[in-house]
Amino acid sequence: MSLSPGDSFTSHNFGIQIDGVMVEYLQEVSGLSFEQDVIEYQQVSAQGKPKVSKMPGVQKAGQCTVVRGMTPSPAFTQWIQQSIKGQMSTARKNATIMVMDYELNPVKRYNLRNAWCSKIDASTVKAGEASALTETVTITFEELEIE
Repeated sequence: MSLSPGDSFTSHNFGIQIDGVMVEYLQEVSGLSFEQDVIEYQQVSAQGKPKVSKMPGVQKAGQCTVVRGMTPSPAFTQWIQQSIKGQMSTARKNATIMVMDYELNPVKRYNLRNAWCSKIDASTVKAGEASALTETVTITFEELEIE
């Protein structure tokens, strides 16, 4: 790994894989979060004193947003189409958001299980405008595993 002790990962070296296939031309990943219920358990000790314990509860499903250049990428477009049409047997895929070091070696992975596209926003098209077109895609997932 090209990082020295105490170095932090950088935000510009990342990628996303959908079912093991790297998605090209990705601009941004945001909103990746994990949440789980907290169970508060109250009991009385043998000495008659109240004791409160907190335990992990049920994991909640999550979502994140990716911004990508509008390209003719057939794999990503097909995934979006399957989600829009409700073809959940093929739309649910495993996705991985990878953080990479300076040598582009994966150093951290966020594995999204049973992920699918729940929303898409295309950037504004405007006559006379000279800017790249993008798609903002909300990906919802059932389980998050961090490696």
